[in-house]
Order: sequence, then C-alpha cells, then structure tokens
Amino acid sequence: MTANTKKILITGAAGYIGFQLGERLCREYAVVGVDIRSRNDAHFHIETMDIRSHRLAQFIADENVTHVIHLASVVEPSRDVSRDYDIDVNGTRNLLEACVKNNVRHLTVTSSGAAYGYHADNPAWLKESDPLRGNDEFSYAAHKRIVETMLARYREHYPAMQQLIFRPGTVLGANTNNMITQLFNGRRLLTISGSDSPFVFIWDQDVVGAIEQGLREDKTGIYNLAGDGALSMRDIAALINKPVMNLPAGLLRWLLRIGKLLKLTRYGPDQINFLRYRPVLSNQALKDSFGYRLNKTSRETFEFFLAHRSTDTGNPS
Repeated sequence: MTANTKKILITGAAGYIGFQLGERLCREYAVVGVDIRSRNDAHFHIETMDIRSHRLAQFIADENVTHVIHLASVVEPSRDVSRDYDIDVNGTRNLLEACVKNNVRHLTVTSSGAAYGYHADNPAWLKESDPLRGNDEFSYAAHKRIVETMLARYREHYPAMQQLIFRPGTVLGANTNNMITQLFNGRRLLTISGSDSPFVFIWDQDVVGAIEQGLREDKTGIYNLAGDGALSMRDIAALINKPVMNLPAGLLRWLLRIGKLLKLTRYGPDQINFLRYRPVLSNQALKDSFGYRLNKTSRETFEFFLAHRSTDTGNPS
C-alpha cells in the first residue's frame, strides 16, 4: 500500500511516544488517535476514548483504518492491580477483536523488554527467540507476557492481519520523567551486592523512527529496541558525578518490607529483582533483519537525556 491509501490509528496517542509519533506520521499519512486524555496541540484528531470502550470497533470502521499502532498501556503500575490488568490485557483484547472485525491489515504493538522477566539466569544478552518469563510480582512485566501470548494466538488464527512487535529497553529523550529516571535523582545511586544489572537505553526518536519504518515498509516480526552497549549503575554514577551506595540484597529486601508497611514505597521485598536483574537486550535482529539504523548508542542516549535535563532544570544532577 502507498502512503495515501493507509489510514493509521494510534492508541495512546496523547502519550509520550504516541504524540510524537502521530505528529511525525500526520505529515505524510492520514492519522487518527484514541486516548483517555485529550490534547489541544495535536495536528491530528485524537478521539477521547478508553481502549476498553465498546465504541472502538465502530470508530475503526468509521475511520476506515487499515493500520493500527498500539501504544496504550499502564506504564507505571498503580495500586489497583485489577484495573491495570483490565486496561493492559482486556483493553488489548478489545482492540484485537475490533481489528479483526474491521479487517485491519497491519498491527504494530510496543511490548517491552520486561516481557522477558527479571531473572538471575537471563542470558547476558537477550534475543527475540528467548522465552518470555515476565514476573507475576511485576504487573507490567506479567501483562506484557500475557499480551504477547495473546498476540501469538491471533497470528495463528488471523494471519491476514500482519503483526509487528517491538520490545523496547529503557526509553530516554529530552523530557523523559518516569519511575526509571527517578532512580537517578537521589544523592546516591543504589547498587546491589553481586548484581551488575546494566541498563540498555533507546533514544525516543529511535523508537519513533523504527515504528515509522515498520509502518512504511509493512514490516512483520518481533524485534528488541535498544541502543548499542549497556551502562551499569556505576557507569551512570560516573556520568552524573554521584556516589554509589552498595547494599546487600538481604538488607535491601528488609528496607523494602519496612517501606511498604509504612506506605513509603509501592514496592515490597518481592520486587527486589526489578533492581537486581534488568533484562539486557540484544539489538542484532533490529539492525540486521529489520534494517533499522540506530542514531544513538545506550551511552549516547543517556548523555543526551542528561544534557537536556541539565538545560531544562538548571541542575546538573
């Protein structure tokens, strides 16, 4: 299909990546979006709609959508686990049913490297062929694993709807502010004895660029999204000139237990592996099979984030 025959729907279109993607795509394609939030600064129409809405199928029909980019999900888990599950899993199921009903040709989904899970025996570099073991104690990781299982069933039963799935690492850009970047805000950076647990970063513009290329070329398959290389917390500490506080895992588990009881943190001792065993993603398939040329390495992405954060806040740390 040519650009002028594709009609694109973006879910989560008012969000961090969705809005940037919509603004880029609407220069060349017919684009609409859905989101629970509205935006007055968008150059494409964003319908205020929950991904779980029964109106979604009719909206896709009315807009003659041919391609869907599914970005809507609960990025930062709330205390209401059942609500988060309903949005992530049942919301995706509602979208898939709407796509099948309306003969959508192509579906792009942003999953996550978290779908592989946070495990001590993860390979040093995770490939797309490695099993998805998203931990039940991390709702975000568990939901991504469940959603990918669902997507596999739809590929089997509805092969006419092509699928492209991305599994991003930690996304950073000029204005990123989330639960991951908050790890870098303290006076000291936390490390856990015996656990290197490096980060793989991906520049937000590389995320947008890869999705755009996949849409333009009607790509299919499953690909990790990560810059070259990885940074440990000690590497990050050196870049932002902060000391490291190294704690034994047992002590940190006890501190998390106390913090959870006092409602000082949403994380309890069961979530310690989130800090100990981050998935480290190989990007070989993205470069070789998908054919995307990355603009920034993991280190360059973090340095870009750091430089812009310093400019915006006037505080180098």
